[in-house]
Amino acid sequence: MTPHTTLRAALLAAAVLLAHPSFAAPVMSPPLTLDAKAQAAVLGQLASLRPSHGLDPDHFYKVTAQHPGVQGTQVVRAAHTYKGLKVFGSDSVVLLDQQLRILSETASTRRLHLGRGVANRLGAATASFVTRPRIGAKAAIAAALAILAQGATHVAAPRAELLIYPVMGEERLPEALGKAEEDLNALDVQEVVERYELAWLVRTRMRVGEQPLFHDTVISARDAAPIDQWNMLQTVAGVGRSQYNGEVPLSTTFADGVYRMLDPERGKGGTFGAMAITNANHGTSAGKVYASDSNTWGDGKQFVEGGSTTGPNGQTAAVNAMWGLMNTYDALKNVLGWRSLDGRDTATHIAVHVNRGYDNAYYSDTCRCMFIGDGSFFTSLGSIDVIGHEMGHGVTAATSNLVYMGESGGLNESASDIAGEVVEAYARAGGKGEAIPDEGNDWMLGAEISRNGTPLRWMARPSRDGSSHDAWSTGLKRLDVHYSSGPNNRMFYFLARGSDAARDSEAWSKYLVKQPAAMTGIGLDKAFRIWFHASTTRFTSSTNYAAARARMIEAAEDLYGKDGREAVAVRRAYAAINVGEDVDEPPVNPSAAETD
Repeated sequence: MTPHTTLRAALLAAAVLLAHPSFAAPVMSPPLTLDAKAQAAVLGQLASLRPSHGLDPDHFYKVTAQHPGVQGTQVVRAAHTYKGLKVFGSDSVVLLDQQLRILSETASTRRLHLGRGVANRLGAATASFVTRPRIGAKAAIAAALAILAQGATHVAAPRAELLIYPVMGEERLPEALGKAEEDLNALDVQEVVERYELAWLVRTRMRVGEQPLFHDTVISARDAAPIDQWNMLQTVAGVGRSQYNGEVPLSTTFADGVYRMLDPERGKGGTFGAMAITNANHGTSAGKVYASDSNTWGDGKQFVEGGSTTGPNGQTAAVNAMWGLMNTYDALKNVLGWRSLDGRDTATHIAVHVNRGYDNAYYSDTCRCMFIGDGSFFTSLGSIDVIGHEMGHGVTAATSNLVYMGESGGLNESASDIAGEVVEAYARAGGKGEAIPDEGNDWMLGAEISRNGTPLRWMARPSRDGSSHDAWSTGLKRLDVHYSSGPNNRMFYFLARGSDAARDSEAWSKYLVKQPAAMTGIGLDKAFRIWFHASTTRFTSSTNYAAARARMIEAAEDLYGKDGREAVAVRRAYAAINVGEDVDEPPVNPSAAETD
């Protein structure tokens, strides 16, 4: 069974919807809140499909998130369960019409090897998988803490969830058995479940001194042995009068004779009742919202260590953050109709002056907010693309929630890099309008915060940093997620800008072998619409590079037609990073090009 399953009748309805001319510029639907009865109805529709998938009645679903889709649709994300327990990294993203009927279901395949249904390819060993743990949550937390840094303090209380953890491997498809390792394409291999473990997923959010340490650890529920662990600190950097944009307008609030960096025009609710910029004042907690008796903020200069975080020089970091927050919100809302991080217009906040000379910026899943350091090797990390990057993590967390390790983790980081470049282009063009301009961004993440002119990442040729990869390989999943993001970043550059036929160009790819030799880009606006549509309505938490390509092709066909040049461009852009085969571009129709 393929991971993408649909209802035949629903597909016909979807085809009518997606064929509407206005769908080429998708607008997110107003968010709906599905009550318990509506959720049960959706789950019932999914459960009715179990026989066609070869699943027995022990398989079910649990709604984990819901958010707007496009053109009147809604998206429900449902974890796959077995005997009531979630199967880690296994879920369905379900597209619903206005009557909450299923239009499509995109599903992970990791669930299919448990139980007594015909989909169980592992046989008797998993036909009666035991779901009763031998150790409890407290013991699992203790086991996780024992292998983490000693002397750490908790930012949030540790949590443990009992689940079924698939231990994954990789195998070649039959047609690729004779290929040399270096000749493998992403579509030559597939992930396979080697075995299942009953386990506790322990989430720890701690710090040692001023250094945050966020981890997810998988602990065996049989003997408390560690099975897996990954870093959950979603960062941008590994190692008023704004600082980077001159004088900029700010949306603030005036009450009781005091101006505050609370934006009354963007977002609602949240921790502070509105989008906010707070002063961590060299700590690790958010602190208080910036306040002043004047509505002129900042001096436009790098923070001087040892100075006041509330005076004009200290306010500059807050100006940087507010400008980035406003532009990220506006780009998503004005272009796509997506409001705030979760699509439901829930306000978030950004804390500045985190720690002392802190060379990092990160998104925290404990508060769904961002933290920005002042830098020492870097300058203040509140540049427009870095803010867009961190807020991009929030969008991913609210939608696909890509697991932050392996290929899915690389796609998670790439999604944020893409958001950073898009927001930068939008802000540089004035921060208005219903399209992302093709110019304005530099295709380098964090160039402005570098003291030596070296950016954090290059989108056109990621390998320039010495660690990122330009193309998919079997070793990609073993890289740090900031480096396994490289191929997808390059794909997005090619999709928007096209490639170069000259071998000495940064935009040349040896994998593009069809005509023309230099692939044609479709522009930043279309590229981002396709990416956002795919990542929010088709990606699951375990989507890898091969699956991302398939979902991106589907998204391009949804938005611009099955035989459109946009879908061809997606195929070529992924082929350029060794994911799928290259294809010829159709000849350009001059009259069509003039009216495009």
